[in-house]
Amino acid sequence: MTTLDYVKVILEKVSFDAKLFEKELRKAIKTLLTEEIRELRAWCSEQFGKMYYQVIENCFNRIRRKKLTVA
Repeated sequence: MTTLDYVKVILEKVSFDAKLFEKELRKAIKTLLTEEIRELRAWCSEQFGKMYYQVIENCFNRIRRKKLTVA
């Protein structure tokens, strides 16, 4: 099982709670490679987009802001 697969399992298990979902998503983003993050974003949008659209957008948009401030 890859790290990305493991992250997906965790997110599915905590999807009942918005705060837990956000916490685990942020943690996952920190540990994954760039290509895995892209794949995770697509998967999250497909699986949880209706339920957690704003959480997903906020988590992934933070990455862009951090990269812009570092550059």
